[in-house]
Amino acid sequence: MGYRLQPLTVATLRDAPRVCADCVFWQSRGGRPAAKARWAEDVEERWGPWGTLYLGDGERLLGSIQYGPAESFPRAFELPAGPPSTDAVLVTCAYLVDPSSPWVLQSLFLAVIGEARDRRVRAIESFGYRYPETGGVHERFLVHRTVFPSDFLADFGFYAVRSEGRVELARLELGGLVPVEERGLARTWRTVKELLAPAPVPERY
Repeated sequence: MGYRLQPLTVATLRDAPRVCADCVFWQSRGGRPAAKARWAEDVEERWGPWGTLYLGDGERLLGSIQYGPAESFPRAFELPAGPPSTDAVLVTCAYLVDPSSPWVLQSLFLAVIGEARDRRVRAIESFGYRYPETGGVHERFLVHRTVFPSDFLADFGFYAVRSEGRVELARLELGGLVPVEERGLARTWRTVKELLAPAPVPERY
């Protein structure tokens, strides 16, 4: 089977899940609506691609993730446990198209880590939620797509910066990661192959 990552940009937004293409939750603040296209153009001009799409056989979309400089997501400064740090890339949300392939979400997070490290970003942050132990996959990953399970984030090395109730702002420091010679997708996919099961086979592009 072949899989590949595709940067999420203004040009590829049409390939994202429709709910993601239209959603401006993170781009809005104080009840004021935001224009997704204008926001996307601005972030892309200043920073580059602001997310990743995960495509499977036949270019079938399996998942997507949105991230970028923390200051690009005004809503993050209103959430419990916020605000995020200005030196961090903020992972805001992820959409798992096929519930039977939860490893896609892990792959997308690894892609973000690889991209952030290549950009020499100091840290990655995201909002986490401490679910009860009885919470199932549907509740943890398919109901709330903008707040990730705290234990899921902890598996990648995130730690809680601050918390309010069950909500946490979690942070992954990148300064201590060991540099490697591989870069970009080649390095990310090698990591995925070693750590995940089932392990996807990369397609270079």
